[in-house]
Amino acid sequence: MKPPFTPGKYQHYKGNFYQVIDLACHSESEQWHVVYRPLYGSGDLWVRPYDMFFEAVITPQGKLPRFTLITPSE
Repeated sequence: MKPPFTPGKYQHYKGNFYQVIDLACHSESEQWHVVYRPLYGSGDLWVRPYDMFFEAVITPQGKLPRFTLITPSE
């Protein structure tokens, strides 16, 4: 079953912006991955494990989400 998520524009805790396109399931492990594109540079597609994408990270400012939804896709 596909985990919950909202496609749209996200911001990484370090500042850059990304367009989250969809989720994809790994054919062997059945682990879900987030498919996204950086909104800078060459704009290649990337994937990151779902749990890692939505986990919190420890920073000097405290615990923050790795990515934060800025604008949902229409």
